[in-house]
Amino acid sequence: MTKLIYKTLGIFLGLTIFLSSCNTGKKTAIKALKVEVLPEDIVELRADQIKLANIELGAVEMHVPGNILKVNGIVSVAPQNLATVCMPLGGFIKNTTLLPGNAVSKGQILAVIENLDFVDIQQNYLEAKNRLIFAEADFKRHTDLYKDDVYSEQNVQQVTVEYMNLKAMVKSLEQKLLLIGINPDQLREDNISSSVNLVSPIKGFLKAVNVNVGKYVSPIDVLFEIVNSDKLFLELTLFEKDADKVATGQKVKFYINNETEEHEAVISQTGKSVSNDKTFRVYATVSSSCKNLLPGMYVNAFIAESDSKVTALPSESIVSFDDRDYIFVFEKEKEEAGKAFTEYRMIEVKKGVSGSAYTEIKLPEGFDINTSRIVIKGAYNILSAKKNAGEMAC
Repeated sequence: MTKLIYKTLGIFLGLTIFLSSCNTGKKTAIKALKVEVLPEDIVELRADQIKLANIELGAVEMHVPGNILKVNGIVSVAPQNLATVCMPLGGFIKNTTLLPGNAVSKGQILAVIENLDFVDIQQNYLEAKNRLIFAEADFKRHTDLYKDDVYSEQNVQQVTVEYMNLKAMVKSLEQKLLLIGINPDQLREDNISSSVNLVSPIKGFLKAVNVNVGKYVSPIDVLFEIVNSDKLFLELTLFEKDADKVATGQKVKFYINNETEEHEAVISQTGKSVSNDKTFRVYATVSSSCKNLLPGMYVNAFIAESDSKVTALPSESIVSFDDRDYIFVFEKEKEEAGKAFTEYRMIEVKKGVSGSAYTEIKLPEGFDINTSRIVIKGAYNILSAKKNAGEMAC
């Protein structure tokens, strides 16, 4: 009987241990299976993965993407900012120290020119001016005497003609002196000179210098070309089909040579006629300061058809997946098992018009553009992490 009791107790204890062992195994299995399940629209990355993916955050911006017209053109200057300097009476170059590219100010001496004709003009002017003083006094005296019936009308007319002729001569010689750069008011008998200073009519830089010491120049020779580059404009060429897409006031972004620096201009005038090759001209005033911009340079320009601003992001921040467009938004930072993680939420958007670097987007209702931080670089790397969890995802 006692043996039966011990045997029964042994079976009961064995069964208890077995059941206990099974329960422990189940708890261990359940604990092992208890892992975080991320929502379908969440991707999490470690700090090293973020650095590897070259991720940068930004904000939704208000831009004018519009349809962009890509046009070509050249840099020009207005006629009043381009000066061709000649010497009306010619002469020999006595002195000059300037080279192409030198900056000059208005009134600065460009060269000193000698010509014996300068002496003759000054002499003739002073002689005519002295004779005019006598002729004017004689004219007044004869007029007064004529009123008193002392002189005949014929004598008064003769004196009047001589006086008016001298007055005209003095005036014409004054203009000749001004033309060659001599101030008549400062001319005296003791300061007659065979040389005059050729001065710059505008501020700018020398585009061309066509003189040297001792060279004889004629009135038709171009001695200097001066360009004022402070106020430049673009002369752009558009096809006639685009005539209705541009208007005064529209902004233009342009680039010179192979530079990446962006310059700005504003359309100031549009062409009123179409040339034989079915193109027309559009003129835009350069509004930004461009130190490397020079007249005659070739430019690539982009004109936005619309000035209305829309919500936009850099084109590279928008990714396509399963025929839909998405952006990634910073969600939160967290820590698991002593490691820092960052979560990004995948949000579907609707793409609008694309520009050169930005694309219009339509965001879901309730999206806060003021506080949301958008992934503007590395979005495709995050998308790869979502697709290939084994490589970049956690």
